[in-house]
Amino acid sequence: MALETRIIDLRQPVPRAEAAVVAARALHDDPFFAYLAPNARLLSRGLTLYWDASLAAFGASAHCEVTSDGDRIVAVAAWLPPGAFPLPARAQTRQMVGALRALYRRPLVLPDGLRSQLAVERAHPHDEHWYLALLAVDPLRQRTGLGGTLVGRTLDRCDREGLPAYLETTKEENIAWYARHRFALVGQLRPIRAGPPIWTMRREPR
Repeated sequence: MALETRIIDLRQPVPRAEAAVVAARALHDDPFFAYLAPNARLLSRGLTLYWDASLAAFGASAHCEVTSDGDRIVAVAAWLPPGAFPLPARAQTRQMVGALRALYRRPLVLPDGLRSQLAVERAHPHDEHWYLALLAVDPLRQRTGLGGTLVGRTLDRCDREGLPAYLETTKEENIAWYARHRFALVGQLRPIRAGPPIWTMRREPR
């Protein structure tokens, strides 16, 4: 069956929930989330709750594209366009509630999660840019070029508009992958002394 890429409205619960499941599956081995929730079952549940809440918080301001194989979403790229970050206070509260639900069985790591979020926000650029908040590909579809094709659609738009793109990643192996799409490393954040780093990357338009 041919793959189909389309834009989804993150205010719609069903496609948003499907995208959150893909994110949870794709990030099951993410060092940062695994640090917060080392139990595999809790990690899967927590990631799904967190990304569903985060995507809902992005809401109408986000540009979210998904690729589907038949009726099943297999990849998702969620972008915040220029001026959409930081999120409004109400949306941030919704995102925070999702994080609390995701980690309620691990209350001791909640300060670490909050500290990391604040560090990410402080490092975020203030100029106009497109922010890649989520890129996730189902593990069975990874290393097939699907992620590059999906993210490339908005990167082409960045070039047309003359705007940079920005992201964070918590997997060191992703740095080289994003570099192939002309993202350059900006810095490394260590908000949790005993935890994994967070890398920030930026791509200038052609």
